[in-house]
Amino acid sequence: MNLNQVKKLMERKKTSQKGENGYAFIIGGSEEDVGSVALAGLAALRAGCDVVTIAGPEKVAWTVNRYTPDLLTQKIKSAAWTVKLAKEMVKQAERFDAVLIGVGLTRKADKFCHYFIRKSPRPKVIDAGALKGLSFKDFQNSILTPNENELEMMLINSSKEFLLPKLREANIKEKAEILQGNLRYFLQNDNVLLVKGATDIIISKNKIAFNRTGNQGMTKQGTGDVLAGLTVGFLAKSQDMFKSAVAASFINGFVGDLLLKERKGYSFIASDIIGDLQKIQSLEKKGKR
Repeated sequence: MNLNQVKKLMERKKTSQKGENGYAFIIGGSEEDVGSVALAGLAALRAGCDVVTIAGPEKVAWTVNRYTPDLLTQKIKSAAWTVKLAKEMVKQAERFDAVLIGVGLTRKADKFCHYFIRKSPRPKVIDAGALKGLSFKDFQNSILTPNENELEMMLINSSKEFLLPKLREANIKEKAEILQGNLRYFLQNDNVLLVKGATDIIISKNKIAFNRTGNQGMTKQGTGDVLAGLTVGFLAKSQDMFKSAVAASFINGFVGDLLLKERKGYSFIASDIIGDLQKIQSLEKKGKR
């Protein structure tokens, strides 16, 4: 994917009205991690969807409100992520075009995540805390965004630990083919896998893409939250899982590379990526890639 293709994904009709470009729902946050949902929410808006609502514990939601007026919040009175709450969230998610779950969550929310992921039919992006403890058989209509450690954990949960030695020794192309060949049930269930790394791998049931934008500065806290937010923003607008995953991976790394060049080093942080996403249109007009 290149910059022109990302722009096409972000284009709007001249007659667009509020909401026609997507409503995104982000479920997450904890006392330990408030910033992740804010980063993801702002990234989703930058990706082009119209409205983003953050559902999180009251303290998290109020903090997000104080941080930015651009995000709506749903304040959950209970501090516990229970199955009862998950049942309510499944119903509420029906009002949205795409859902992101996992950013800012801890293992205390495992039962909540497991219920929601298995029961909600909405297009989903599943990241971080929501991935742990699940197998590849638990997902439908979802984009998964694991890092290498989370991928290994999920393969073990799926009784596919025999793949680990092969994956560790394989080059990037071989790794993608091994995953696609051994996760057929998962991929045929309308899922996409986005494995984060020095080269991101994006896999669907019949496609493989590699993204090489990005740099070592993007190991910093929060860049994965921005990626997850971009993904759900693109998904809410386009309803195309593979394109959304590829576009988010590309543009997240592309802006990271711009920041590396501008700052002449690795001093940039995740919120800088969100701030510089607005430069994409002007760069493209000048024909830069």
